Amino acid sequence: MNIHEYQAKELLQKFGVATPAGKAARTAQEAERAAEELGTSDLVVKAQVHAGGRGKGTFANGFKGGVHLCQSPKEAREIASKMLGQTLVTHQTGAAGRVVNTVLVAQSVEIEREIYFAIVLDRATGAPMIVASTEGGVEIEAVAEKSPEKILREPVDRLAGLQPYQTRKLARQLGFTSAQVKSSSKLFDGLYRIFLALDCSMVEVNPLVVTDRGEVLALDAKFNFDDSALYRHPEIAALRDVGEEDPREVEASKYGLNYIGLDGNIACLVNGAGLAMATMDIIKFYGGSPANFLDVGGGATEEQVTQAFKLLVSDENVKAILVNIFGGIMKCDVIAQGIVNAVKAVKLPVPLVVRLEGTNVEAGKKIIAESGLAVITADDLGDAAQKAVEAAKTK
Repeated sequence: MNIHEYQAKELLQKFGVATPAGKAARTAQEAERAAEELGTSDLVVKAQVHAGGRGKGTFANGFKGGVHLCQSPKEAREIASKMLGQTLVTHQTGAAGRVVNTVLVAQSVEIEREIYFAIVLDRATGAPMIVASTEGGVEIEAVAEKSPEKILREPVDRLAGLQPYQTRKLARQLGFTSAQVKSSSKLFDGLYRIFLALDCSMVEVNPLVVTDRGEVLALDAKFNFDDSALYRHPEIAALRDVGEEDPREVEASKYGLNYIGLDGNIACLVNGAGLAMATMDIIKFYGGSPANFLDVGGGATEEQVTQAFKLLVSDENVKAILVNIFGGIMKCDVIAQGIVNAVKAVKLPVPLVVRLEGTNVEAGKKIIAESGLAVITADDLGDAAQKAVEAAKTK
C-alpha cells in the first residue's frame, strides 16, 4: 500500500524526523487558509497523486507542473484552483493521468544540496538495506545506470538494528559537515524507526536536503507498506486512497485475490505467484501479451473463482482467458467444479483455455469434459499458452 506525500509528512513529524511544515487542502479556500496558518511567504503547492514526476507533469486544462512555488496565501489559492479536480499526466501516470483531489501547501526552503536516502527490504538477506546517494532529486534508477559508483549501500543487522556508528559513517560518506552529522544521524535513525514500527517495505526520501541555513530536512518521502502486516496497523490502513488505485485491484482485494492489471489481451487465472509469473512469461514467449497477474492462492473457494472470472471479463481488452492450475493443496476436481460453476454464472464472452495438473487431475478433466462448456483443454503449460495466444487472435 502507498500513501500520499502529505500523509507521509504527518508520519515523519510523528517520529521526530525533521521536515518542512505543511498542511493538506482539498479546496482552493483551504489552500489559502493553510498558507495563512503556515505564516511564511516562502511556500510551495504540490499536487497529491501516487506518481512521480509531478513537477514536470501537465494538467488536462493546460496548466503546467504539479509543483509550484508561491509567495502569498492568495497565490496559493490561485495555484490550487488550477490543480484541484484536474487530471495530472506525468511519465509515471500514463496517458490517462490521475485526478488531483488534494494539494499539499508547505513551507518552502532554500536548497543548498540534495541527497537520496532510502531504506528497503533486501530480499536476498531478508534484512533492511540502506541505499543512499549524493545525487538526490533525480530518479535513483538513472543514477544507478549512469553513475553506479555514487550509490552507497549499508546493510542493517536484523537483530542489532541500525547502529550509531553506521549513521555517522553514512553522514560522512554523504558529505555532511561535522556540524550536520548529529542532525543527519538523528534523521536516519528516525527513518529506520518508522521502517520497523510500521512494517514498511520501503521508506524513500528524495530529496533529503541541506538548506542554506545548514538544516538537514526530509523534503519529500514515499512509503510502501507490507500489505500482509496491515492488520497490525489499522491507522495506516485508514490512509489508503482507493481512488489512486486500479479499480480492478481494489475489487480483487475484497475477495482476497492477488491481482495486478496489465495492458495485454490474455487474462490469466493461476494458483501460486511463481506459477503465475511463469504463465505470463510463457505467454510472452509464444507471442502473446498477458492482461493481468492473478493469483487465487492455494485454497481458493468457488466464490473467489467466480469473482476472479468476473474481474477478468470486466477488462474489455481481454480476448482470451488462460486458467493454469497445479493441484497441490488445491485438488483439481474441486477447482474444476468451481471453474464450471463460475463460467456458467459469468457467461464468458471470450475463449477459455484450461490446463490442470496435480492431485485428482483426471477427475478434474472429466468434470470439465462433461460440463458441456466450450472449454479448450491443454496438456501442458506450453500447449496452453499456444492455444491461448491463437484463441486471442481469432476473437
